[in-house]
Amino acid sequence: MQDYRKYLAPETAAQIGNIELIARLVVEGFITGLHRSPYHGFSVEFAEHRQYRHGDETKKIDWKVFARTNRFYVKQYEEETNLRATIAIDSSASMAYASKGHISKYDYACYLSAALATLMINQRDAVGLALYDADINKFLPPKSKPSYISEILKVLSNTKPSNETHTAISLDKLAERIKRRGLVIIMSDFFDDKNTVLQALKHFRHRNHEVLVFHILDPREVDFKLGEGANFKDMESGEEMITVPYHLQQSYSKAVSEYINDIRKDCYNHNIDYNLIETSKPFDKALRDYLTKRRKV
Repeated sequence: MQDYRKYLAPETAAQIGNIELIARLVVEGFITGLHRSPYHGFSVEFAEHRQYRHGDETKKIDWKVFARTNRFYVKQYEEETNLRATIAIDSSASMAYASKGHISKYDYACYLSAALATLMINQRDAVGLALYDADINKFLPPKSKPSYISEILKVLSNTKPSNETHTAISLDKLAERIKRRGLVIIMSDFFDDKNTVLQALKHFRHRNHEVLVFHILDPREVDFKLGEGANFKDMESGEEMITVPYHLQQSYSKAVSEYINDIRKDCYNHNIDYNLIETSKPFDKALRDYLTKRRKV
């Protein structure tokens, strides 16, 4: 039997090229992994079942699922499963960065978003998409019809990162645009003013949305291990600087660590789920993070 789990690796997905095929294979690999891991409790029946909660009617317990999993699940009807989610992706120029051997942050965000959208529509949830840089460039409102996935994937495959980013301004506009309460998933490197970004994230909470943040960074942006000499180029302004990374590594690593910790702490304080994701990591961690959040909504 084909091992679909290998498609959870970003470098493997990148070799496929077709985003629709990538999404399908990543989801199949993820579900295969769930069956063979301690996360089996998530179950592929999540579209039709949820775990038993105190107070649920016992007549709704699905005993066949209990026999397979040794866990209590109740049958969940369609009106209970409807979730409205919007995936917001930073498509500014900085997201195009990729160090040697890794895919770009933008490609990682697109592949992950394609898999999430496929997973959601398979769950009969509604999913929408927003792409932003200095403004909101694309917006597809949440829908649950199966054919809608093609529209989402088309936008993802036809967009390239460009322009400067104004994350806070764009996210504030998006918060005003999403009228009905739902789940907002944000994918960005958050290379912008920290305080204004955090204010924008809190804007979603003020409008009663659940928020799931994926802070996507290249491994070299985290550890700064770039060798003996490097030419640095700002991908948004075009400004260049030549320096010796080793001399900067300690102070850079400290600054990045503080920046990440500040965002993480502030998100935690406002009930925003924060997840740091490096582009070298398989997609299954992010997909599990989504399912964990999905069960709380």
